[in-house]
Amino acid sequence: MTVGRSSRCAAITWLLLVTSAASFAASMDDLLRAYPDALAGFDGADLIWRDGTRMPVDDGLPDKSMEEQLRHGSILDQLRLPYPSSGTFPPAPRQDPGRVRNTAFFDKMYGDCRAGQVTPRLVPVVWLPNTWGHVVHITSVNDVDRQLAAISRELDELPADDKRYLYPLGGTYVCRHVADTGQTSMHGWGAAIDINPAFADYWLWHRAAGNLPVYANHIPREIVAAFERHGFIWGGRWAHFDTMHFEYRPELLGYDATQERAR
Repeated sequence: MTVGRSSRCAAITWLLLVTSAASFAASMDDLLRAYPDALAGFDGADLIWRDGTRMPVDDGLPDKSMEEQLRHGSILDQLRLPYPSSGTFPPAPRQDPGRVRNTAFFDKMYGDCRAGQVTPRLVPVVWLPNTWGHVVHITSVNDVDRQLAAISRELDELPADDKRYLYPLGGTYVCRHVADTGQTSMHGWGAAIDINPAFADYWLWHRAAGNLPVYANHIPREIVAAFERHGFIWGGRWAHFDTMHFEYRPELLGYDATQERAR
C-alpha cells in the first residue's frame, strides 16, 4: 500500500509529539551537513536531493520492531538510535546505532551494486603505506576515499603491537547482503572496511541463552578513535557487534563535511 504525502506528514507529526522536536531537527541537520554534495534540504516530510529527487524520510509505520527496521528501515529509522560517545562502552543491550540502513537512500547516494553502478566510482587507496602497502578500493563518493587515506596515514603511526589488528584486511568493496537481515551491506556501496579478521569478534559467534549476544572485543580504542574522527562508525558499538567492521556514516557522528573540507 502506498503511503500518501499527507499520511507521511501525519506520521512525522506523531513522531514529534512522542520524541523531542529538537532532537528530530538536529538529526536532519546532521544528515544534511554530512552529505552536502548530495542533499539540498528537507521540507518537513521529504528529503530533497540536489538533482531534485524527493524522498520521504518516514514510511508512516511508527511501531516497527527493531527487526522490522533492520529489514525495512526508513531514513528516519536509521537516525533514531544515537551513536554513543567514546566513553559509552560496551553498548547497551539491543542498541545498534547504524545497523538500520534505508536501501533507497544509499542506492541513490552510492549506486546499486547489483546494477553495476558502484564499481565505476571505486578508487584505489594504499592501506598502511609504510607498513603493509596493499591497495584497497573504496568509493570516491562523499570523499570517502580521502577520509580512508587520512585514517590509513594516522594508523600507520601507531606502535607495531596496535597495527597487527589492521592487516591483512578482511576487505572493502563486495556486492553482498548482511547475513542476518538480507539487506545490502555498506560493503556493497563501497563505503566500508573490515580490518584484520584474525582479531575480530562477531555477535553470531558469541551467543548465550535466548540467542542474546555476549559482548567481546579486542580492537584497541586508538584504532576506533581514528576512524570516528573521519566519519566512520564502528561495528563494535553495536549490541549485535562486528568489531572488525567500520563504515562511513558521518551523520551519526555529527560530522560536518563542509567544515572538514574548509580546513
